[in-house]
Amino acid sequence: MSALNRQRRQRGGRWPTRIVGFSVLLLVLAALLLAGAGPAYRLDLLALGGAFNMLRLGGLMGLGAIAVAVLALLVALLCRRKGVVWMSLFTTAATVALLAIPWMYWQRAQSAPPIHDITTDLEDPPEFVALAPAREAAPNAVDYPGESFARRQREAYPDIQSRHFPLPLATVRAAAEAAVLDMGWEIADINIDAVDTIEATATTTWFGFTDDVVVRLTQEPDGIRVDVRSASRLGRGDAGANAQRIRDYFEALQQRTG
Repeated sequence: MSALNRQRRQRGGRWPTRIVGFSVLLLVLAALLLAGAGPAYRLDLLALGGAFNMLRLGGLMGLGAIAVAVLALLVALLCRRKGVVWMSLFTTAATVALLAIPWMYWQRAQSAPPIHDITTDLEDPPEFVALAPAREAAPNAVDYPGESFARRQREAYPDIQSRHFPLPLATVRAAAEAAVLDMGWEIADINIDAVDTIEATATTTWFGFTDDVVVRLTQEPDGIRVDVRSASRLGRGDAGANAQRIRDYFEALQQRTG
């Protein structure tokens, strides 16, 4: 019997293969939409709202891919088509893995408070000076938003506190600057006159959002107090990104100071 005749005699004909093929197509489209939303915004091809709509459409495509893959799996099991069964399982697993990162980010955004300016010193937040003009041109304010943000930060991020280093100022200053470079931030200004500060910008990987950071060193009797403020230029909330940035910076600074 020829291969063509065997194919014709397969249970279900071409429908199981067509159904699983459609699920693969939806998976590919979902991957393109999810991966392309960030670059499309960074290249000014889409406004932020359009990029977010692209993400939503990609998520819906992914859910559709899972639904169609499950349908293909059921049909393949009824028709005893092992190849289609394995392709359906692979498509389902690949789509779940694809949707896992945006799902986790969405969950984190839902649990984070709607604030975008985080500081280790809520009473006297470090000020942006060199970056003030850039922030004035952006939607979010230059000055710290005030007690409403401070109250929400205390509740959500009680671990965001000043750090003390029992070392000479010059040692901590050098380590602080090196830690900024370790984080991949772009230094905008280093001020060692009236107030010892380092101002820098951090650019997110996917969408290319620009956030501003200022590190302030204060001489104390037994060492140096380090305060950090990280603020987004755009957006009401930050999905916890600024708080995590401060944690990561202190970890890098700890490594630099030993």
